[in-house]
Amino acid sequence: MKKIGVIVGSIAKGSINRKFAKALVKLSEKEAAFTFIEIKDLPFFSVDSEGELPASVVKFKKEIEAQDAILFVTPEYNRSIPGVLKNALDWSSRPYGQISLANKTAGIVGVSLGAIGTALAQAHLRNILAFFNMNIMGQPELYGKYKEGDITDNSEFADEGSKKFYASFMSAFLKKVN
Repeated sequence: MKKIGVIVGSIAKGSINRKFAKALVKLSEKEAAFTFIEIKDLPFFSVDSEGELPASVVKFKKEIEAQDAILFVTPEYNRSIPGVLKNALDWSSRPYGQISLANKTAGIVGVSLGAIGTALAQAHLRNILAFFNMNIMGQPELYGKYKEGDITDNSEFADEGSKKFYASFMSAFLKKVN
């Protein structure tokens, strides 16, 4: 069974992207094993900490390395990715030359309250992940607009049409994973 790590780019308790990620995983939990890889406990990146990596960073890197692919579910903050996600990505590439994400398949999705979803954040994230030599899924793209009630308390999509669309995205992503 394929092992998929899920990194949510928000650490907010009520994150709509975390709700969205849980609903996506529920659609495909019979086809792959999903692990949520947390970023909230990572310290701020500093080259001063590269010599002996903090325990939370070592754990984070090992969790990434144990996966076949990573599904990034990110909000858009000020037309880019959240700082906590960038911090996590920086740690994933340290120490120099030891990029934990290298050669893994990446899927990128996200939802927001705005009309363009997370299009700009996803574009920035693609640029960063390309540098890490990830195999980034290009199509289909998924820029979701979220509204209250889209996801039930059981982490399911309330609308059947949306559920079908999101299931087709997950199916395409899982087909891309080696």
